[in-house]
Amino acid sequence: MLERAELALCHSGGVSALDPSSPSSAERLLARLRGLDGLVVAFSGGVDSGVVLAGAVRALGTDRVIAATAVSHSLPSEELDAATTFAAELGVRHLTPSTDELARPGYRANDGDRCYFCKAELLDVLLPLAAEYGFAWVATGTNADDLRAGFRPGIRAAQERGAIRPLADVELTKDDVRHLARIWSLPLWDKPAAACLSSRIAFGIQITAHRLARVERAERGLRSALHSAGLHTRNLRVRDLGDTARVEVDPALIPTLAARPDLLAEVAGFDLVELDPAGFRSGAMNELLADPARFR
Repeated sequence: MLERAELALCHSGGVSALDPSSPSSAERLLARLRGLDGLVVAFSGGVDSGVVLAGAVRALGTDRVIAATAVSHSLPSEELDAATTFAAELGVRHLTPSTDELARPGYRANDGDRCYFCKAELLDVLLPLAAEYGFAWVATGTNADDLRAGFRPGIRAAQERGAIRPLADVELTKDDVRHLARIWSLPLWDKPAAACLSSRIAFGIQITAHRLARVERAERGLRSALHSAGLHTRNLRVRDLGDTARVEVDPALIPTLAARPDLLAEVAGFDLVELDPAGFRSGAMNELLADPARFR
């Protein structure tokens, strides 16, 4: 399968199959995964965990791999739909266990270490699930760039619980992962990053089911309005600052959206809606932390 995908890309003018980094990346990942008896992949629906899942299927076969997508208030419904479709295309068993991050005070408090409690809840659900199916390992989609980012409380929670991180183990960066996903012809190879809904809520504002649902409705409404207007943005976030919603889109769309208050009006449920002049950037809420290092 890998060889056919590489040849197809070569003939179609895509990423060259002769790029020496591509086979090396694939083989390093597959070798890491072949050393396991079987595993559960914490599959969020994103490209990182998707590549881990696809690699595990290639290395171990569908009988020794399970995809698990945690269902909670923080997961947008469309992400679950996409994850279900992707797992079905791979022919792998897909489980959708419920997680209850909101039951954890540290998660609800939404301080800078919120992700620690979120990942702790995830692993505390998935590890027993893996054992139930006779698997010793749970793998996450953490990559080498994530380890270098410095501010990742969730990584610490996963490490404490013994989760493995195959991408980081073989030093695959975000670019490496997308490159590999494209070579393997995975449909999510160019999917934009899609962090959980809680990442939209400013630190210090308590996370509730109502706030998570409000953000999801606001993003869905604005994206639908943009599509109807013939406008496209690859990245879109509605940040919950309390009574104010701050909208982030790709920088090229900012002037157009600034001139269309009718479109911004689709962001419902807030007293005030403002457009961020800096545009979308991943981890924008971290900018509001006075001392991120305190939560590492």
